[in-house]
This record gives sequence, C-alpha cells and structure tokens, in this order.
Amino acid sequence: MPFRIITGDITKVTADAIVNAANSSLLGGGGVDGAIHRAAGEELLFECRLLGGCKTGQAKATKGYKLPCKYIIHTVGPVWQGGEKGERELLYSCFRNSLELAGQKGCESIAFPLISSGIYGYPKDKALQVAVAAISDFLSANDMDVTLVMYSKSSFELDHALEMNIKSFIDDSCAHLAPAAEAAVCSKHPEQDFRSERRGLKKLFGAAQKCGSVPAGAAAFKQTQNDECFVCDEAPVSLDEFLMSRDESFSQSLMRLIDESGMSDVQTYRKANIDRKLFSKIRSDKNYKPKKQTALAFAIALQLDLAQTEDLLAKAGYTLSSSLKFDLIVKYFIINRQYDIFIINQALFAFDQSLIGC
Repeated sequence: MPFRIITGDITKVTADAIVNAANSSLLGGGGVDGAIHRAAGEELLFECRLLGGCKTGQAKATKGYKLPCKYIIHTVGPVWQGGEKGERELLYSCFRNSLELAGQKGCESIAFPLISSGIYGYPKDKALQVAVAAISDFLSANDMDVTLVMYSKSSFELDHALEMNIKSFIDDSCAHLAPAAEAAVCSKHPEQDFRSERRGLKKLFGAAQKCGSVPAGAAAFKQTQNDECFVCDEAPVSLDEFLMSRDESFSQSLMRLIDESGMSDVQTYRKANIDRKLFSKIRSDKNYKPKKQTALAFAIALQLDLAQTEDLLAKAGYTLSSSLKFDLIVKYFIINRQYDIFIINQALFAFDQSLIGC
C-alpha cells in the first residue's frame, strides 16, 4: 500500500515513522503536536530540547518512545499568509524533507498529518494538493508505504470544481439507468427479469461470441422450443473444448500491455500505487486473480481507454457498472483521460469509496 488516505488518530497508526506538525521550538504545542508529545511521553520533550529547534520547511528526527513507531519526524509547516509568501514551496519541503529523512533512517513506512491545515490556517484543499504532489513525486523514484491521516472526514476537502463535476457525472449516469434496465427484459417473457441470467451467460462465454456480435437488451434472448432463453443459437461445444479456447489470463494480458506501453515494471507498479511484492506475485503467477481495485490501478497506470479497461477487468472476472458509485467515479476519470491515481484516490476518499492500488 504505497500511498493511502485514512481517517483516524495519527498517534495510534503503526508505521516506522510518524510525522509531527511541530512549531519551530520543537517543544510541543497544540493540535497534532500536543497529541504526539502527550502520547510519546516526557522523554520526547527531553530529546527535542537537544535539537535546537527547526526552521520552516525542514525536518528533524527523534525516537518514537511510547508511540507505535521507531521515529518521530518533526517538521515545521508554513503559516498561511494568502499564498504569496512562498507557502506552497515551504509546505512541499516539509513533506519532501520528511520523506527523505525517513529514507535515510531506513524506514519502509511513514504516516503524515495534513501539515499546516490546522491553526496555521493553510486551506485544506490546497494543503492536500501540495501533500499529494510531494508524496507522489517521491514515490515515483522510491519505495515506501505512505499514509496521510485525516483526523476526521470534515478535515478533508476535495477541489470544489472536481467534486461538482463528479457529482454531475454520477447524476447523469443514474438518470440513464432506468431505460437501460428496461431494455434488458426479454420481450417474450415480460414478467421475467433476465438481467442476471444475461450477465452470467455473457461472463461464461466471453464478450466475443463465435457466432458474431450479440445485441443488447431483449434482442439478445431467443426463444427455443422448450421456452428457454439463450444468448445465441450456435451449436453447443463440450466443456473441454470451451476451456481450451479461453483467452489469456489477467497476468498475461497485463504483462503484454506493459511491454506494449514501453514502461518498465518499476515504472508501472509505482504509477499504479502498487506494492512491489504484490506486483511480483502477479508477474510470477499467470493465474493470479487480483482485487478489482488492483486491476483498475494498472489500467490507470497504463492510461487505458474505457474499452481497454473493461477488457483488462474482464480478464480478472470484473466489469465497470453504471450503478455503482465507485465504478462511476473511476469511469469519470478514464473518460476525461485523467490518469493521476493520487487525484483519483482523493476523489474516491471524498465520496467514501475504496481507494485503488493501495
């Protein structure tokens, strides 16, 4: 799980390093700073007194003491002054310097609060953008599990324009669901809803039928002498014959797509926000079945269009639905060719959905 966003108490998060949004004295204060000092115990204050303070944008490390971490990395965020006093650069430095210091200490995981977004007044949506930019830049060249801990959902703010666009897309998609659902009912059996049967048969025989294209809706069902509906009239094949003709697996398809993209394995799993060990499992096992979130992460990393994404998902037995909020949000980004997985995950988090990749 290279980068994830959660809500909770950062003092209870288990990681190699926990970041403290400190003041320049490093001697404790309010908010996250005070909570970390209280949870770590008075020994933390004794060590902090030896550090001689810290400049804005810089980072210094101490032991974790009573916290569930090896190290506490103290960084001083900027006070918001309207955005014209170098606040973005200083906040970016807080995240970047903390990550680099954690790397120097041999840390494999780190947890951050949203630095400067409390009493320092940095607008939460802008602070989030800086945090994601700094973390994603670091992860493009480094392997580390990074967690951004929001104290509560109310402390998280997605870009307003993006949020409104996604809501509009979801509303428009849902408005078209009723006519589509009606079209899935067999005209000769109006009392019977064949949507689940149709999905099951299509999944069994694959998207491409040997007999040609299968029309959607009622036309997909044909009446036979014993009054049963099937997707086509092709002569039956044996189960052995059918299994022998199956398509490439998810793993085989993914590796082919990576080769075609010209990206390296490392570039791919980092862009997909996927752990290196998980990627190795997928590569080494041609029959590996990933979670849907994992499959989608690779589609985003490879910048597949909607049809290509659906095809890759089908290799793992999944599809994108027009009735699920999670699927619609991912669809929104693919249709608009926006493939930044960290931005997508911000949107999923804002709408209370599972994140992809991690």
